[in-house]
Amino acid sequence: MSNNAAVTADGGEIGRAQALQARAAGLAPTTDMNPVLLKPESDTGAQVIVQGSRFATMKARDYARVKDTLLPAVLESFHRLAEGVDLVLVEGAGSPAEINLREGDIANMGFAEAAGVPVVLVGDIDRGGVIAQLVGTHAILPAADRDRISGYVVNKFRGDIALFAEGSGEIARRTGWRDIGVLPWFAEAWRLPAEDVMDLARPGAAGGPLKIAVPRLGRIANFDDLDPLSAQPGVHVDLVEPGRALPGDAALVLIPGSKSTLADLALLRENGWDIDLAAHVRRGGHVLGVCGGYQMLGTEIADPDGIEGPPGRAPGLGLLDVRTVLAPAKTLALTEAQDIASGAPVSGYEIHLGQTEGADCARGWLRLGDGRLDGAASVDGRVMGTYLHGLFAGDDFRAAYLARLGAPGDTFAYEAGIDAVLDALAQHCETHLDLDALFGLAAPV
Repeated sequence: MSNNAAVTADGGEIGRAQALQARAAGLAPTTDMNPVLLKPESDTGAQVIVQGSRFATMKARDYARVKDTLLPAVLESFHRLAEGVDLVLVEGAGSPAEINLREGDIANMGFAEAAGVPVVLVGDIDRGGVIAQLVGTHAILPAADRDRISGYVVNKFRGDIALFAEGSGEIARRTGWRDIGVLPWFAEAWRLPAEDVMDLARPGAAGGPLKIAVPRLGRIANFDDLDPLSAQPGVHVDLVEPGRALPGDAALVLIPGSKSTLADLALLRENGWDIDLAAHVRRGGHVLGVCGGYQMLGTEIADPDGIEGPPGRAPGLGLLDVRTVLAPAKTLALTEAQDIASGAPVSGYEIHLGQTEGADCARGWLRLGDGRLDGAASVDGRVMGTYLHGLFAGDDFRAAYLARLGAPGDTFAYEAGIDAVLDALAQHCETHLDLDALFGLAAPV
């Protein structure tokens, strides 16, 4: 379940965490790696993506009734992935201890049973009570599920691992499961792309004198746009929670993508962020809207088909002379472009509903590979919008854009840094886990 999605080469979408796992495995992401993706649109409902394409929008109760009908698609993806590879690691979603959700389960023990695969249980000691987590799960699981679990791992340990030897032994004694190892806290994990929006405020991010303010929208989506900025030396990304004003000393206000653009536009106004944004522009500040944020900057967003709720329209923030009409067809594409101002190459992806048109589109500031322009800009160039996600991952473009805001034009190798952290994490696992035992548990498909 995530609104932070990645676009695959075959034109589908999967969770960005699964795309990162593909990268760690040295593989191009495919829709089979995340056959069912839930994208929350409200507190009780979500868009259901099956094998990369929209299946339906459902309330949680309705999804619970139909999820078992999706198991054939999940198994199809699993067997397709297994062809031609040595090992498939399947990540469960949620907890196997949620026995109230066991019936019809397709993401934990239900899948493991259907696919005939063994299970290793991972406990998060950083949350506390890891012995109770693991032993308690053993106690409440049905016998068939309990017997399917072959081993356990204790994750995120801080301190002297020797002090946990007795605890680990007690888990093994009470459960009969094999001890695969205790994985110490991996301090560099914060450098990997954030899976959850709250990770954007994680300690260790670069920080610096150039402030970028980002309103924390209720249905913020595809916030991986912020990861390279959070890691950029000299830059401080300030994720502004509801109830707090946008800071007056920000050089840039970045309005991110949204899974529910009209609802988040209303939230933006409820918090007075529209007033803060207008004051920011009067002071000469810069504004960038990405995807849903781009749509909000226009004069109007129309939803004639009721995609996000009852059919209707809402006035936008009026900072760009553009208008957006939402439509059922979703644009999903990997995109190459060039920043017209600097000539820097830009790689990213599009994932949006609707089309945006208007006078300010004549000042599109990204040139696509086919020669078309993307985005829009105000006459003075201080307010800009684009549908292209992921553009700040490009080192040259990021340096050029931040230089316009007054930051030093230094570059650092963002993508190479991710690969280095993944390599270090792999070594960390190899050092502390019994990987021979783990791989030895794998069953033939």
